[in-house]
Amino acid sequence: MKAGIFFAATGPIAALTSHFSLTAPHRRARAAALLHVLGLMLLLCRGASGDAGTGALLEIDGPIGPAVADYVVNGLTQAGQADRRLVIIQINTPGGLDVSMRRINAAILASPVPVACWVAPAGARAASAGTYILYACHVSAMAPGTNLGAATPVSMGGEMEEAMRSKAVNDAAAYIRSLAELRGRNASWAEQAVREGVSLPASAAVADKVVDLLANDMESLLEGTHGRTVTVARQDRMLSAKGLTVERIEPDFRNRMLTVLTTPEVAYMLLLLGAYGIMFELMNPGAILPGVIGGIALLAGLYAVNLLPVDYAGIGLILLGMALMLAEAFAPSFGILGLGGAIAFALGSLMMFGTDVPGYQLSLGLVVGTTLASALLLILGFAAALRSRRGAPLTGGEAVLGAVATVERWQDRTGQVRLMGEVWNASSPQTLTSGDTVKVTRRDGLTLTVALVASEDHRRSECPRP
Repeated sequence: MKAGIFFAATGPIAALTSHFSLTAPHRRARAAALLHVLGLMLLLCRGASGDAGTGALLEIDGPIGPAVADYVVNGLTQAGQADRRLVIIQINTPGGLDVSMRRINAAILASPVPVACWVAPAGARAASAGTYILYACHVSAMAPGTNLGAATPVSMGGEMEEAMRSKAVNDAAAYIRSLAELRGRNASWAEQAVREGVSLPASAAVADKVVDLLANDMESLLEGTHGRTVTVARQDRMLSAKGLTVERIEPDFRNRMLTVLTTPEVAYMLLLLGAYGIMFELMNPGAILPGVIGGIALLAGLYAVNLLPVDYAGIGLILLGMALMLAEAFAPSFGILGLGGAIAFALGSLMMFGTDVPGYQLSLGLVVGTTLASALLLILGFAAALRSRRGAPLTGGEAVLGAVATVERWQDRTGQVRLMGEVWNASSPQTLTSGDTVKVTRRDGLTLTVALVASEDHRRSECPRP
């Protein structure tokens, strides 16, 4: 043992001594070889003492919709490009749209990075669409006090006929069973969750092999995931997750904007604002601002509606209601048109998002409030516009008719009068003198026809017109 140690200690010294006894070409070759060996040793040391790698965290907290799908798909793409070792989807959802859920699952199944789905924190759930996402991930985990299930598909436009409901349930059952078989999980319970709407708490889900493990926190999740073998891109891969540094992927500006726009309440208000803005622009051409705001809001609302489960019959009723309330302002019908318009508006608002999908219904308070506000705004606004239309002209050639002027100069039947600070040529069948007060009865080009105003009429004419 001592000889070995002595040899190892004196070997480099002997090599260094022999290095200086060699010729110059041999010394250069020996130095290059030593540098190569040292480089390999440094790489090995770096690999042995390097970090455990990084993982990515995506958080879903709310209904599964277009914005959530966009966030998850983009996050998985970023994780693949950054060569992350693991993507963790922390989920808490009551469910959501089938199209968005399937888009997320397609991205998970095609991901080059293993994906672990974790229902957390305590009190969270992966109901309906969340159950499908949980089954699609390579590793599934739940925190204590969470639940999953109730995966029966629901209608997006009222009650489904029995034949259509049967087709939808069979399709969903086959889909979730295929995911369960792909990940080696309990396929029988998965189908039962679709057909019967059953749910399970976290502990029972682990015992029945619906999910893989129970995890209280991120550290226990990583420890439970470490060493598991999963299939990624048709290849078996052993996960190395212990000591992993997990970094949260934040949604970008586009995703945040999409999240706001695809909220049913926001999409609904944008459509109403757009309709009001365009109506008031048409009522008062040249105002510009109502038309600009209305156009932007209407286009943004239509974009949001295109991404949401909308019943277009509801939109039709809303437009009909607005038209009837507008007609009440122009053709008073003792409230019949206005009342009918308010009812059509309210029914359309309720039907517009007539879906049982969680998180995609309008609140009754919002519908009642907007109905009353719309009726009041439309009736008062258009009534005021109608009154202004029936009033005396304030600009243009007609505005001078009936106006009071003062005679400046007069000779025989013609002369000049001062009207609103301007001097006009005038004529009259009466004989007038300078300083007389006259009233304009007619205008012919730049010549006015005037008549003498009696003192009583003059006092009345000095009163401001309404």
